[in-house]
Amino acid sequence: MATAPRPRTSTRDPGELARRLTAWLGTRLPGARATAVTVPASNGMSSETLLFDIEHPRAASRACALRLAADPSAYTVFPEYDMARQYRTLRLVAEHTDVPVPRVLWLEEDPGPLGAPFFVMERVAGRVPPDVMPYTYEGSWLHAASDAERERLEAATIGLLARLHDQVPPAEAEFMMLPGEGDTLRRHVTAQRAYYAWVTDGLPRSPLIEAAFDRLERLWPREPGEPVLTWGDARIGNVVYDGFDPVAVLDWEMAALAPREVDLGWTVYLHRFFQDLTVASGQRGLPGLLRRDRVEARYADRTGHTPRDMDFYILYAALRHAIVMLRIAYRQAYFGEVAVPADPDTLILHHDSLRAMVQGTYGS
Repeated sequence: MATAPRPRTSTRDPGELARRLTAWLGTRLPGARATAVTVPASNGMSSETLLFDIEHPRAASRACALRLAADPSAYTVFPEYDMARQYRTLRLVAEHTDVPVPRVLWLEEDPGPLGAPFFVMERVAGRVPPDVMPYTYEGSWLHAASDAERERLEAATIGLLARLHDQVPPAEAEFMMLPGEGDTLRRHVTAQRAYYAWVTDGLPRSPLIEAAFDRLERLWPREPGEPVLTWGDARIGNVVYDGFDPVAVLDWEMAALAPREVDLGWTVYLHRFFQDLTVASGQRGLPGLLRRDRVEARYADRTGHTPRDMDFYILYAALRHAIVMLRIAYRQAYFGEVAVPADPDTLILHHDSLRAMVQGTYGS
């Protein structure tokens, strides 16, 4: 996935989207039109993004981005896309923290104008560590940076998590509580079990994912701790940087109330995911970046909270990522891009590292 051609993500026509966007924009800002409408090459595997400029005869041009709920005919990655929830989350973070997020402009919940709900936000200039080819590969701007520059980026990024977790009052984020029973960690894992059931409905189940769920139960934290607003997709590939300083935090569709370590485990593991791919390709990668011990130490220094049970949370991150990878692989099969093998575990790009985690040998 990280080095192969990107699988299909939509059946929508960008030109038609541009025409419909201009028509809708006139209802919100009479006289305005959308120009330079493009679909970024790095468009996500879940929701779609459109980049465009707003031109108005009586105002300066404004660079914007639009997040559009996934195309229902494109075998969506997630069963639901609550754009209002994402919009509300961005406003909550902007109101209560100094974490940089794009300014949201409009929410459209009617699927009529573009075929699905969407929201519009201002576009923030900068650069993002790429997924394809991964930022850990030689040739990426982050790989070419100095150790001091990467350390600056790492410290600033962990600072984002610290401020998000500490500055948003949990009572203001009650709408982010996942359904179900038990504390927020149990609800979070229950939601992942439901997601896995949806992914495999009528399709081969993954023995490895099910073994990982079993392993989680054996590692379950005795005291998960108080919930905070978690970003959900907490990784440097979802941050826009000016130089090595964060200027915009993106992609909030997996945000939820949960223990702090849910974000920390995801941050550590998603870097390891790309690093493992890089080493497997014969390159050295960036082994010094986002190491678990440094992430934990930086976070504890910023918040006074020493991360706990990180073996559990890093396994949980790898498990969550595996379910997404399995869904994307089944979508490729749906569009005829791949065949489903006899062993569905091989569809999970990181199946070797996940198996090592389940066996307790990863990193040993």
